Amino acid sequence: MKHVTQAKLSEALLRELPKSDLHLHLDGSLRPQTLIELADERGVRLPARTPAGLERKVFKQNYRDLPEYLKGFALTCAVLTDAAALERASYELCRDNQAEGVRYIEIRFAPQLHVRPGFSLRQVLKAVARGIRRAEKKFNQRAVVRDGSEPDFRAGIIVCAMRFFTRGFSPAFEALFEALPGLPAEQIHHLASENLVQEAVQARDEDGLPVVGVDLAGQERGFPAKAHRRAYGIAHDHFLGKTVHAGEDYGPESIFQAITDCRADRIGHGTWLFHSNRLADPRVTDRKAYVEKLVRYVAERRITLEICLTSNQQTSPSLAELRRHPLRRMLDQRLSVTLCSDNRLVSRTTMTAEYQKAVDSFHISPTRLRRMLVYGFKRCFFPGSYRDKRAYVRRILDYRDVVFARHGFDFS
Repeated sequence: MKHVTQAKLSEALLRELPKSDLHLHLDGSLRPQTLIELADERGVRLPARTPAGLERKVFKQNYRDLPEYLKGFALTCAVLTDAAALERASYELCRDNQAEGVRYIEIRFAPQLHVRPGFSLRQVLKAVARGIRRAEKKFNQRAVVRDGSEPDFRAGIIVCAMRFFTRGFSPAFEALFEALPGLPAEQIHHLASENLVQEAVQARDEDGLPVVGVDLAGQERGFPAKAHRRAYGIAHDHFLGKTVHAGEDYGPESIFQAITDCRADRIGHGTWLFHSNRLADPRVTDRKAYVEKLVRYVAERRITLEICLTSNQQTSPSLAELRRHPLRRMLDQRLSVTLCSDNRLVSRTTMTAEYQKAVDSFHISPTRLRRMLVYGFKRCFFPGSYRDKRAYVRRILDYRDVVFARHGFDFS
């Protein structure tokens, strides 16, 4: 396939192109004004009373480290404690993505962080699903979607299990510790994951909610993915998609565990995939060979890496200069890679901005960009049949080429 024009990969083009976002945290992606309004309604005290003030004091462009990055989540989770707040947050998140050309998203969050007395895990999921359906209806009833000129907008839900939590994380986790006195904390962590996946399966099968996958989030070091093998076995047995945060702040063996012990279809971040110096397993004697084999394993099985450039920069000081990010190497190794935003509020980013960073820092060619856009749609956990997914991806690809042509590109 030959690129025969000299058109520019402009911000306008990147914004209009159909994009996906497979790694998108609900509690990290509220609108600042919504956070302020929800806090007022629920009596939550914030460090600032304006969006600009919150961006200055909490949601920064640059953070010192991961703990500082995570502070903002305490505020967002504190206001997402009822159905109205969760429905509003998911609806607005869909609408914000629609406004910049994103046509498919998977919203992930840990439902157990939002459970309260009288507000169950299933009710949490139902509230988020209502917001999604409202946004889908709003967008898809437009004439250009109904007549087939543009593809429709779709969204799914990924439930996040936690590698680690304490009593203070939420009332739901507090109740678990109280109900299981004397049980080691790590066993409670595992039981919570299993219960979450079982509830997610029931929400999909009994309530018809667009729950499409399970994720494992939280501190990697000291809390291995393999400890949640049984929870992921339940997900596997019930045909839920499987993704795992791995290789974000730990070495390549964390990625290998996610793939082999949890049967992950995708990896969240995978930042340190190539870094043999981050291997901690003393049984690995030839570190270079281990990494080479792991990269080949990931490539051959088309395990997709959910890459979040901005958040990686913010949580890993060594990546402050974006050219040091392994994205270029991932692309050169022909890995299945899709760009994601991670947290639109906490990272102060959008999908358009993520693609702009990739184009500017890694000199992504139009041909490569055209190919990159595909992976997110092909490797998504689509809430529908395989036949419907194929038809949807075809509509996306056709529209992608229409947009490219509109901006002066010819790939014939």
